[in-house]
Amino acid sequence: MPGVHECGITENVKLTDTAYSITVACNALAKEALAGQFIHIKCGDERLLRRPFGICSVRNDMLRFVFEVKGAGTRWLSERKPGEKLDILGPLGNGFDIPGGDIIIVGGGLGAPPMLYTAQSASGCVTAVLGFRDAGRVMMTGDFGKVCGSVIVMTDDGSAGVRGTVEKPLENLLENGGYKAVLACGQLAMQRAVAFVCEKHGVPCQVSLEERMGCGVGACLVCACRTRKDGTAQMSRVCKDGPVFDSRDVVW
Repeated sequence: MPGVHECGITENVKLTDTAYSITVACNALAKEALAGQFIHIKCGDERLLRRPFGICSVRNDMLRFVFEVKGAGTRWLSERKPGEKLDILGPLGNGFDIPGGDIIIVGGGLGAPPMLYTAQSASGCVTAVLGFRDAGRVMMTGDFGKVCGSVIVMTDDGSAGVRGTVEKPLENLLENGGYKAVLACGQLAMQRAVAFVCEKHGVPCQVSLEERMGCGVGACLVCACRTRKDGTAQMSRVCKDGPVFDSRDVVW
C-alpha cells in the first residue's frame, strides 16, 4: 500500500551532464515496490506539488531512482547529499505484468532506468534495447549488462552504439521469434512505434506512459490519457490506472 515515507539518502551520483542517480534507504518502500511503479517526491518545502520518478531498482531495503535536472524542483533534488532525508509518497501506480520466458525491454532516454528493475524482476532471459539522443546521454549500460542476456544501444546520431532508433533492432528480434512480450518505457512517439512493431508481429506489448502529474493518486486528472475498453474510447489516469497499459488499450 502507498504511504508517505521519510527516506535517508545513501548515494547521489551524477550520471551525465544533466542526469543523477539517487539511492535511498526505506524498507517499507523497497518491500512493496513493483517494476513499473513510481514514487512521488517533495522537492523542497516551498514547492507544493511533488515530482514523479520511476523506480530504477530495488535491493534489500534500498531503492534507486534516476532523473534529469529540468527545473527548480529537480535542481533542488540534484543538490541533496547522503545523510539528508526525502519525503516520498509511494509506491504508486500499476507495474508491469512480467510473463515467464524470454522478453524484450525497450527504454528510451529517461525511460531506460525504470526498465532495469523490470529486467531484474524477470524470470527468463531479457534482451534490452536502449535508445538515446547521443553518446552524452547514454547511461547505465553496465547495469543492464549485469542482468540482461544482451544489450543493444542505439543513438540518434551514431555517436555510441548503433545509429538509428529502437524500432529496427526490435523488428529484427521479433522476426526471429521466441519472445513472450515486449515491455517499454520512454517518449510517446517511441512507444507508439514499439507498439506498432509488436502488433505487426503479434507479440504482446506493455507500455509505461509518461505524462505531467499533479497529485499522483488519481484525484486531479492532470495526467489523463486516451485509452479504450471493449472498443469504446475513454479517459484514463496515468498515475492511478497506469502508468503501465497494454499497448492495445492506448489510443495513439
